[in-house]
Amino acid sequence: MSNSFSSLNRTKILESMSDKIHDLLVIGGGITGAGIALDSASRGLKTALVEMQDFAAGTSSRSTKLVHGGLRYLKQFEFKIVAEVGKEREIVYRNGPHVTIPEKMLLPIHKGGTFGKFSTSIGLKVYDFLAGVRKSEGRIMLNAEETIRKEPLLKREGLKGSGYYVEYRTDDARLTIEVLKEAVNQGAKAVNYAKAEHFIYKNNKAIGVKVKDQITLKSYSIYAKKIVNATGPWVDKLSEQDDVHQRKKILLTKGVHIVIDQKHFPLKQAIYFDSPDKRMIFAIPRGGKTYVGTTDTFYEEKQLVNPIVTKSDRNYLIDAIQYMFPSIRIEKAQIESSWAGLRALIHEDGKNPSEISRKDEIWHAESGVITIAGGKLTGYRKMAEDVVDLVIKELEGDENPTYQRFCVTQTLPISGGDIEQEKYQEFMRNKVDEGVRLGLVQDQAEQLVARYGSNIQNLYEMIPHDYDQNQHFGLPLDIYLQVIYSVKEEMAVKPIDFFIRRTGALYFNIYWVERWKQPVIDLMSQFLLWTSEQKEIYQQELQSMMDEAAGQSNEI
Repeated sequence: MSNSFSSLNRTKILESMSDKIHDLLVIGGGITGAGIALDSASRGLKTALVEMQDFAAGTSSRSTKLVHGGLRYLKQFEFKIVAEVGKEREIVYRNGPHVTIPEKMLLPIHKGGTFGKFSTSIGLKVYDFLAGVRKSEGRIMLNAEETIRKEPLLKREGLKGSGYYVEYRTDDARLTIEVLKEAVNQGAKAVNYAKAEHFIYKNNKAIGVKVKDQITLKSYSIYAKKIVNATGPWVDKLSEQDDVHQRKKILLTKGVHIVIDQKHFPLKQAIYFDSPDKRMIFAIPRGGKTYVGTTDTFYEEKQLVNPIVTKSDRNYLIDAIQYMFPSIRIEKAQIESSWAGLRALIHEDGKNPSEISRKDEIWHAESGVITIAGGKLTGYRKMAEDVVDLVIKELEGDENPTYQRFCVTQTLPISGGDIEQEKYQEFMRNKVDEGVRLGLVQDQAEQLVARYGSNIQNLYEMIPHDYDQNQHFGLPLDIYLQVIYSVKEEMAVKPIDFFIRRTGALYFNIYWVERWKQPVIDLMSQFLLWTSEQKEIYQQELQSMMDEAAGQSNEI
């Protein structure tokens, strides 16, 4: 078992990061920073990464949770983005089959809607070609009757048919964690709750960062030959500390999602549909719930940590559901949870939030700091490759380089993804059977194998031979294993890390969180040796996030 990504060793890891000069220091532990760390470490660069919150706590746990091919960019004639993102989607799926699931998507065509039948047919065909979609997943055009058979809840008035194509569903935070775990496996050092407070300079060049541990409040100086700012919505704030004159203009947009139990919104089929004002929205069934989003609005608030879902956000999505699914009546009380996320986009004059390109851009400050902004979750690997290519080019004058020039992540499985795609179902069956033999209930074993992929063996090895639920704070075996694994192998520091980023439960199973929060907190407290004050703070922090998600602490 590795100790290099354990919460128990955070201080030791920070200390080790401060006693050497790295080739590359990445600031930001979202999917972009995680991807850069993996690419860098896998090429042999001495790599460090710091994140001021938990990993993926910003945009990378607050997306629509799709590794999708960017169909709507065809409308904007951004063929290059469609082609690149489509190909990257296939790579993400191949390298992490446990966190990327094919999801059939229905695009209904209504009279007067954004998409016509002919343009949809041609568009999806072009999309399949540009994105390199495998033939078995190619688009199918359906008539109105076939469309209603796929999803009886759809609005029938003016329905002309639909396009039926494949997207990929993911758990964005778990994808980020698995990428980071593989980066650490390749030799990177990564620490959460470590805030980059200011740059360290020599001859007007940034040679390091002063980092403050947000848990112990101790500061460290971490040095590197190259520094990358991959902080997403915080790009500007960090750049302002460095060189205000060398920045692109960043715009923030907010996307929101709501989660409803299937008994209130029994959606059978994932839908990508027009809202009344012609914005495109997803409605996706997942684990007994239906989640709906996203709105896309400019965000000018100062609050970047935990942006909230407002009353108008919620009402917009309820109205959109009512418009496309007229038999469904959703009320505020039926919304179990919600989340809002911010996207950092490159400013384009005269464009509304939905029209701004998701292309990424890389630029330098005079201090040598490299910044990357924009881009999509799906394109994280290629963005990382471009950044590390630049870093290596700028390090070429180094004496005795120990790294290799060429990227290897196209074929490198992320942590948990070391499974042949063609044998994935067989792997699942075998590991579920093994879990049942070790004392798990069938559905518990299925959930664990699906979540952890090839890492499931690590959890099985943690099963105590004399496991007694009553000796472990009343926790069932599957929850106990996940808590211990998240602390020892995934650097979960607080209860919110476990319930939001390591399991996704606060968004998709909030009643489960309510039921198990106290014994989980008690177990983490004992394991991580919290003081009574820390325990109280972390309890309140979790409750606050639950209230916010459930709409009890704001206008929703």
